Amino acid sequence: MEDHTRTILVRCTGRDRPGITAGLLGVLEGSGAELFDMEQVVVRGRLTLDLSIGLGGSDDVLKELLFHGWEQGLTLDFEVVEAEDPPAPCVRSVVTVIGQPLPPGALRAVTGAIARAGGNIDRIVRLAREPVTAFEFTVLDGDLDRMRTALVDASREHRVDVSLQRQNLERRAKRLVVLDVDSTLIQDEVIELLAARAGCEHEVADITARAMAGELDFEASLRERVARLAGTPASVLDEVGDTVRLTPGARTFVRTLKRLGYTVAIVSGGFTAITDRLAAELDIDHAVANELEIVDGVITGRLLGTIVDRPGKAEVLRRIAAAEHVPVEQTVAVGDGANDLDMLATAGLGIAFNAKPVVREQADTAVSVPYLDAILFLLGIRRDEVEAADAADPRLTATSG
Repeated sequence: MEDHTRTILVRCTGRDRPGITAGLLGVLEGSGAELFDMEQVVVRGRLTLDLSIGLGGSDDVLKELLFHGWEQGLTLDFEVVEAEDPPAPCVRSVVTVIGQPLPPGALRAVTGAIARAGGNIDRIVRLAREPVTAFEFTVLDGDLDRMRTALVDASREHRVDVSLQRQNLERRAKRLVVLDVDSTLIQDEVIELLAARAGCEHEVADITARAMAGELDFEASLRERVARLAGTPASVLDEVGDTVRLTPGARTFVRTLKRLGYTVAIVSGGFTAITDRLAAELDIDHAVANELEIVDGVITGRLLGTIVDRPGKAEVLRRIAAAEHVPVEQTVAVGDGANDLDMLATAGLGIAFNAKPVVREQADTAVSVPYLDAILFLLGIRRDEVEAADAADPRLTATSG
């Protein structure tokens, strides 16, 4: 028997309110029309709802839809379209753009980069409008290598952050986040704060400069800097702990991850006296760092145990992932320095946060705005979802950050 079904695209627009979708589907319910697809978006209280329906010989259902729309103060448009074959498998990716601000020119450059690589934007969602602006683009097909190169150029030209990720189960299933501490979770470098109290600030700064110049590796430079702390009362560790400054958004970032069931860990080339305190304050699940030797209440200038260095950080990530039964592909690592590169490369998603150029170039993606919770947008989490969860939490005050 010949199939005379026609495919009609019904577009409904109007002021959003409860019951619109249910009302339209109710009209279709007894009409014999088939529902092939539907999609809805609301922008600033204005609804756009598209329904793809199949009709036989009668147009009566279209008249009923028009009358229903008139009664409800809605505008309905109809378009006859060709029936679609089942969609062919396609590569889906997600492009996240973060800026402060995020002007039209930057978004034009990003969307143009997607198009030049053969990608087609299927969906756009605003993730945040303050304190940064963030959008997520779901992209179909395209050459991902070409797209990544073009997006990097757009990011540099317009000074915005752009991330390209495959839209797959691994992205949705991230379950462990491992953070560097100094200049990532906190704004400070702990060794410098300790050196200032020990009266050896300039000596430690000189050793740090030599390490950055490649004259010393991390372990050698760390041991040499710690040696300068010999004879310093251990009480300075509490003083430094009282003065370290969390990165803006750090509390929100960790709190939101914990609500979503993530395991959160910190790993540092710094010292356990600080990281253990941060872990207790923020309810962090794992904290790994170097341990200062303290004898009779005095820092000896020596370290205990294995040094947490660049390869050590990657090994800590793997060890925690194994202990939590999380595949490495479902982990996220965040850091800012060359000492974090192995960890960022090991994780399923490595994020350079306000990082040095060498780290930005090698990480999977980068965030340069000064808010740690902006990383949530790379995981597809919307700002209004975070705010709604905070508003419903009786433990939080209006000043929680």
